[in-house]
Formats: sequence, structure tokens, C-alpha cells
Amino acid sequence: MTFTVGVHLERELEKDMNAKLIVQMDGKKTRLLTVKVFSDLGVDVIDSAFEGYNACVFAYGQTGSGKTFTMMGSPECQGLIPRICRQLFSRMAAGKESGSSYRTEVSYLEIYNERVKDLLSGDAGHSLRVREHPKLGPYVQDLSRHLVSDYDDIQECMTRGNQQRTTASTQMNDVSSRSHAIFTLTFVRAGYTRHNNMPCETLSKVHLVDLAGSERADATGATGQRLVEGAHINKSLVTLGSVISALAESSQQADNRTPKTKKNVFIPYRDSVLTWLLKDSLGGNSKTIMIAAISPADCNYGETLSTLRYANRAKNIINKPTINEDPNVKLIRELRDEIDKLRAQITHNTNPVEAEPAVLATLQRKEAQEKVLTEKWTEKWRETQQILQEQKALGLRKSGLGVVLDSDMPHLVGIDDNLLSTGVTLYHLKEGETVIGSEELSPTPDIVLSGAGVLPLHCRVVLREGVATLLPAPGAQCWLNTVLLDGPAKLSQGCILLLGRTNMFRYNDPAEAAKLRQEGSASVMNLTWNLK
Repeated sequence: MTFTVGVHLERELEKDMNAKLIVQMDGKKTRLLTVKVFSDLGVDVIDSAFEGYNACVFAYGQTGSGKTFTMMGSPECQGLIPRICRQLFSRMAAGKESGSSYRTEVSYLEIYNERVKDLLSGDAGHSLRVREHPKLGPYVQDLSRHLVSDYDDIQECMTRGNQQRTTASTQMNDVSSRSHAIFTLTFVRAGYTRHNNMPCETLSKVHLVDLAGSERADATGATGQRLVEGAHINKSLVTLGSVISALAESSQQADNRTPKTKKNVFIPYRDSVLTWLLKDSLGGNSKTIMIAAISPADCNYGETLSTLRYANRAKNIINKPTINEDPNVKLIRELRDEIDKLRAQITHNTNPVEAEPAVLATLQRKEAQEKVLTEKWTEKWRETQQILQEQKALGLRKSGLGVVLDSDMPHLVGIDDNLLSTGVTLYHLKEGETVIGSEELSPTPDIVLSGAGVLPLHCRVVLREGVATLLPAPGAQCWLNTVLLDGPAKLSQGCILLLGRTNMFRYNDPAEAAKLRQEGSASVMNLTWNLK
């Protein structure tokens, strides 16, 4: 584990503690030095992700010491998390040119009063349960994971999550974080190596953690709910300190351990939700960086000393990160190694002649296995990328157990009252004319409908400069909000269409909807259909 100190230190002390100096807070250089934080720490995190390692960065320190500013920054001066995300996608864009492909998902949670909340869910007030998988480790049940295709998607997730995060004003900080926040990137990279065209697929999890500050009630002036929050914050941070101390002791014992002095150190991960969720990052399969944020004020000497001791223990922890490689890709590589050895064995004729048929049979079997596995992996990843491209084209994104469609184009959404129907129907309306009718029409209409009352040419929707107009064909049954149309009619956001007697749609215009949301106007329509 690496740690970094967030203010100027005496050079000898800095050397003794094996710390990096990255920030000198003199009130003028802060903006420039956030770039230095990224160059010293963030680049290592990105390199680890592309190599297939898990990574974690967490900022620790007293309240008001600049942890959230270091991790998130401000709109004018971005912090570590946005810079890492932006650079990650820049590296991905360069990798795609060389044939690599990627899949990235994000999640964002907060731990408030020892309860986990999903900051990207519509129901952020609902607490989620933490469970532990025997192989994958601790996880949050039903936590939403959102597929992102560029930095703008991540920025939208961060903004939405930060708006729901719990903050409050104290005597030491006007906007004090009252919860721990964990922003997680799940990053999958796949492609072929250049030198031997070997399939490669790695998965990395990057945890970017903004801890709430340790605080003393007399200094913050906390009372009531703020006091309860502070107690929960301090409890989790004390547990984090205990875990770090136990891990440091365990690492030191591992260096000096002999059979006679063997002793298992108990690590109290489950004493708090924070340490339980960060179990793998703190003492397992992860490259972890700790940022110790401290105050230069002499009145905070006690807290500063405590933070430095905390960090000094953390640097003694020895993690064992490993590359998270896809099992099938690993098997393909092992098979190719065996194939190369068998070919070399045949070429050099090191075995007796009677053994060569057996070696050839083994070689052919291994080559067949390798070919099948490679084809399966290639097909799987090709299908995955095709799905991602289709989702991006349609504006689909994953949200927890659901799929959300974000579309900028006007469209019709099917409203089907058939209990046996299990699909969702959506038709985008193109600029110009969209023809709607049955399959009997030649050429085939843009939107093909069936059912009672549908004519071969039923109607047309003309879209010009963002305005959609429905033009019914002569004799066609076209209902707009329960009114039977006998001529052209303008469509507005949320209106209901009934074409024929069974095809019901809602018209959505994203641009008009956004305008109505800004104006704060919305109306509820109670529709009663009177079909004759």
C-alpha cells in the first residue's frame, strides 16, 4: 500500500515516513497542484486498470482537510476521480485504434450511519444489504451498475450521485461530508496481443473512495443528528484504523515468520460496513493508495499527528495484487504453451520413434481444443461488442436490474393491453415523412401494424423542425387523446394515439419534455375511450 501526504512536510520527516509531497496549500497553487495529484497518483491507477489489476484510492483526514476536494474537486478545478475517468476514456480511444475493445460500468454508493445507499438509484433513501460471495468477496445486493460509453456518461453519473450525497454544515466545514462515498469503475479490456495474436481479456475494479472526516464534537459543534452522524463516522474510521494496524502487523509477521512463531492475526473487517466492502482493497488483491489529508493549522496538531500515525501504519501493509484474467483466455494461453512444447519435442526428436505417434495425437487434440476455445471466445466478445453498439445507437443503458432508454429523437412507445405480450415496442420518427400501415402496402411502410381497423395506408407522421403532425388516410381510424381525427393534427409530448382498434401508442418528444420540465408544468390526462 502506498500513501501520500497532502501538505508540506519537513524533508527529513518526509523521508523517514516514505511519503510523497504533492500539495502545498498556500491559497494560490491549489488548482495547479490538483494536476500534480493526478500525475503522481492517478496515472498509476489507470496503468493498473489497463494491466488488469484492481486499484483503490482513498483519502483520509480530519473534517475540513480537503479530502472531497482532492477526490472530486470543483467544476472549475477537477479532482482525482474526474481526471482518472477522463484519462481512462482517452486511453481507451487510443486502444480502439489498435484493435482493442472495452466495456466500462460504474456504480456509486454512500455509507451513511452504517447503512448503504445507492446514489444512482431513483430510490436513494432505500438501504441495501451487504453480502459476501465465497469467491468474489463482499458486494452490495441490488446495487445499480450503469454502462458508460464516454466521459460525458460518467460525468452525468457523478453529478447525479453527488446531488444525492448527504452533506451538512459544521463549525469546521460549510459543506461537510456526512457519509463515506465509493465510486467504482468496472473495466473490461479485450483484444489480441501483437507479437503472437494471443486473445487477452482482463477485468479491473477501481474503487475511488471519499471518506467522511474524523471529527471531535467540541471542535465541530455537533449536536443532535450531526452528533449521531459523527459517532457513526468515527466508529467506521476507528475500525478502519484497527484493520490497518492488524494488516500491518500481519505483513510484518509474514516477513519474519518461522514455524515456531506462526500466529494468525485477526482482521476485524466486519466491524464496520466500510471496512467490509473494502476488504479486498485493504489487504488483498488490489494496488491501493492512501492520501493523508492534514491541516497546516497549529490548533489541529493532535488530529494531524493522528493522521500521520495512521498513514505510517498503512505503508507497512503488503498487498498481493494479481492480474484478473478471463479463465478461458488463460486456458487458451496454457494450451498454446503446451502446443509449442509438443512441436519443439517433435522437431528435435528427443523421444524414441515409437513415442512420436502418441505425441502427434496429443498435439492434434490440443490444437483442436485451442481452436474451439479461441473461436468461442472471439464469438462471445464480438456479440458483446455488437450489443454494446446497438445499445449506444438506441440510447439504452443498464440501471440496476432494469434497462433505461435515453433517446433524443421523437418516438412512439407501444401501450399494449394484451396480457400475453412480453415485448416493448418503440418506433423512432424520422425527419420528413414516416408512413404507417399494414404489410399489404407496397412498398412496405416504415411502421407496419396489424389488427382490426388497420388500413394498408393508415396514416403518415410528418416531422419538420421538431414539430410532428399526424395525417390520417381517408377512412382510417386515428384517435388522438380519445378524439377521432378527420384531418391533420399536431402531436404534443405525452399524447395518446389509437390507430385502428388495437394499436395504442404514446408520443414522446424529448426536446418538448425537457422544456416542460424547466417550466415546471405538467398535466394529468384522464382518458376515456368511446370506440364505435
